[in-house]
Amino acid sequence: MKKLILLLLLAGQSAFAQKEAADFKAIQLNNKAFLPNEFKAQFAATDFSSLFTKTENENVFGFIGDDYQRIRIKIISVSKSKSKPYTYHVYGKSMVKTNIDQFSGTLQITNILKQKVMSYGIDDMYKNRGDKGEYVIVGNYMFSEPRNEKHSGIFKGVFRSFFYLDKHNHMHYDDIQLGDSYNNNQFVGIWKSYDGKFVQRCNWGDWRIPDSGDFDSGAGDFSPGKNIQNGWTTYVDQFNSSDKKLKEKAKAAEKAKWWL
Repeated sequence: MKKLILLLLLAGQSAFAQKEAADFKAIQLNNKAFLPNEFKAQFAATDFSSLFTKTENENVFGFIGDDYQRIRIKIISVSKSKSKPYTYHVYGKSMVKTNIDQFSGTLQITNILKQKVMSYGIDDMYKNRGDKGEYVIVGNYMFSEPRNEKHSGIFKGVFRSFFYLDKHNHMHYDDIQLGDSYNNNQFVGIWKSYDGKFVQRCNWGDWRIPDSGDFDSGAGDFSPGKNIQNGWTTYVDQFNSSDKKLKEKAKAAEKAKWWL
């Protein structure tokens, strides 16, 4: 009976997480801020690899599980497939508590849409720069951890990334609106163990975490509002601690290159 209950619980968690990812993708594709046209073919020759390694890791936030346990994700290298124009090969590492694991896999672009109205930054600071358009990439990802490692599995879900074209038609990571509530490279999905015994929500992104509900209580910037003990202590201490030494130690921990 206990085994049956566990199986039903896992099935429910998996179904919820997969629906969450599907809903996230549908919201991106039906966003009225974007033109209904599909622009993917226009960018078949474009290499988007640099978009996914742009942001310093101290500004990439993620959680795994319903208790919002912190997971740190570092995408170390990305390369465009030579034979499949919308496929990218990825290598990186994840860290939960003190456990660091490697992963490798693919990003698969399924859609590219164009924003109807170009944004120009705070106080229209980029209005006269000549940029030609802002776009959103939507796709699927699957990253696999080595099977010979304990408690290993796969990350699977959907992603959304923003880029823009400058006046020379060069592609750039879209940080035009960098400021309050800014986000990019949003990943929504699951982590599932190879033996199928564990299925957990796992979301991460640049500057904010997608679909994080009331966990992120920040108005302008990311701020964990609960479950601080689940890996978020140093993030909070670097801003809020009254102990100068503790504050500096926390800042160093956030900036540490843990994946090396």
